[in-house]
Formats: sequence, C-alpha cells, structure tokens
Amino acid sequence: MEKNNEPKILAIETSCDETAAAVLIGAKIKSNIIYSQLNLHKKTKGIVPEVASRAHIEKIILVIKQALQAARVRPLQIDLIAVTVGPGLIGSLLVGVDTAKTLGFIWDKSIVPVNHIEGHIYANFIGKLPATSYKLPTFPAVALVVSGGHTSLILMRGHGNYKLLGSTLDDAAGEAFDKVARILDLGYPGGPAISAAAESCQQTAAGCQLSLPRPMIKTNNFDFSFSGLKTAVLYTVQDLKKHYKVTQLPNYTITAVAAEFQQAVVDVLVNKTIKAARKYNAKSILLGGGVAANKLLRRQLRSAVKKELPVSCFLFPALSLCTDNAAMIGLCAYYKYLADKKNLKNWREIKIDLNPKL
Repeated sequence: MEKNNEPKILAIETSCDETAAAVLIGAKIKSNIIYSQLNLHKKTKGIVPEVASRAHIEKIILVIKQALQAARVRPLQIDLIAVTVGPGLIGSLLVGVDTAKTLGFIWDKSIVPVNHIEGHIYANFIGKLPATSYKLPTFPAVALVVSGGHTSLILMRGHGNYKLLGSTLDDAAGEAFDKVARILDLGYPGGPAISAAAESCQQTAAGCQLSLPRPMIKTNNFDFSFSGLKTAVLYTVQDLKKHYKVTQLPNYTITAVAAEFQQAVVDVLVNKTIKAARKYNAKSILLGGGVAANKLLRRQLRSAVKKELPVSCFLFPALSLCTDNAAMIGLCAYYKYLADKKNLKNWREIKIDLNPKL
C-alpha cells in the first residue's frame, strides 16, 4: 500500500444465510454483492445450517469475483481482507473464514477479523445520499442491534470502545418474528410477513382488540426476552380457535394478532433503548440488524427520540444495509485499521470465534 493512499479492502460476510463480498477504498463502498439464500430456506420456513453452509461453498468465489469486477479492482490491488469471524452459524462462518485465510495466503495480504454485531453498528457510518443531509454518529452512542440471531443494546464511547448494556436471554426479536409467522401461517421470513399483516389490520381496524404482554419492559436492566411473548401468541391463537370453534382463524383475526405482536416487540425495544440512551447521555441512537428494516420500529423509535431526547440524533441504515452484508464488515475493518494497525493479522492467526467480545 502506497503512503497517504486509502487501503483497498475486500470484505467477506458469511455468518448466516447471505453470501456477501464488498470492496471498499477507505470508507467508500465501491461494490457490495449479496447472494441471498431466501428461496432455499422458504422451503423449510427457517434456516437449516447444513443447507446454508453448502450454499456458501457454492457461491463464495463467484460473489468475490463479482465484487472485484464491479469495483474494477484487481486481486493484487487489494491491501486488506476483512472477514466476519463470529457470532453466527459455525458452518457458514467456516466458509468465509477459510476463504479469507486462503486468499490471505495466496495474495500475501493481512486480514482484519470483524465481530458481526459490530458490523451492524457500522452500517450507520456509511453515508447516504444526498451526502449533505447525513451526519456521522457522534459519541457517546447507544446502538440497538436487532435481528434473527441478536437483540443487543450497546454503549459506544468511541471507535472500538464498547460496553454491552443488555441482550436477549432467549429468543432474539427476529427469531420471535419468524416463529410467530409460522404459528399464524404467514410464511417466511417472518419479519416482512408480520409487518405486512399488521398494516392490513391497521387499515381495517376490525378485530384488533387484543392484548399481549410486553416482556421485561419494567425491569431495571437492559436485557430482553421474547420467548414468552411467542408462547403467549401460541396460546392466544389456540384459545381463539376454541372460542370460535374453527381450525383456521379468519384473516382479520390473524392480522390483529400480528399487529399486536409487532407492537409488543416494538414497545419493548423502544422503551429499553430510550432508557439506556437517557442513562448514558447518548448523543446518537443507532439502529442496526435485519429488524431495523421494520417500518413501525423506525417510526416509533424516531418519534420517541424526538420527544424524549430532543438533543440526540437518531440514525438507521439504508434498507439494503440492514440485512447481512459485507460493506458494513469492510467499513468496520477500515476503522479498526485507522485506530490500531495491530488489528492486522496474518492468515494463520484467523479463526472462528462464536462469542467474540466487542
């Protein structure tokens, strides 16, 4: 790498069911390629780890080639390789990590290992268009990372300076969305299906008088629990079927349950995030992860920040950067590179870490 030049970074992300590669020059994204396995997992209404890892093996080289071609960067021009090392599905992670190690050996390049959750936080540091309307997060910041595998509140005092405030004790919010969608027979993935059904209920209003619990909303900590809420939905559906003496609930009732479930999840997420931001005097509130695409969550968290913390800034990623992607991994690696060149590793030092610390 020449002096005063920004590093060219190849980033690889295979923590779950998206095979992704991106090329960045410094903080600027030159390409961001994602192969989604959605159609594979629709058949089983959920992710089968062995199926996911096999699909990664089939697509990883192609996706990397497409990322390099789209960025118009040759392999030997790459200065650094960034790769997700965890948390995630072990088989999926193995594909990305072993690919990064192989390329690191062949190309003689250093590697930056990246925590997947940290990557979701850094999706908020990727500028949006028009650039003049976007501000980078300022510190201290409180980040809510919420997806199929994670629901965490994190205090960020600076780049690389984190404190885990709370996390889910059982099901992550996204996992609960998938399981409730299965109970309601709404399809996979559950997040968009629940959201669409909930919007339908809001439009018709009929039958929307249901009440589900808001788990742990009044506790003094910042942990989450959504398993009990999922079970409450199951019992509610069973009781409604018995009451109306039917084996299939009418559509207006299904949409009512979906709307109340979604509202319950959003109420808990917003409440805990605002409490954390207030306690730690956060200048920025960041949202990340697949569930960050949920319209109701974005709208109500923005409204709560404006009302409760008017001097704070609320930021969330573009929809394309909410799901797993390699651009966020590459950007996180870039900031690691700027902060500490010791983050650079030889390919021999890279290994999977299923519980990496922030």
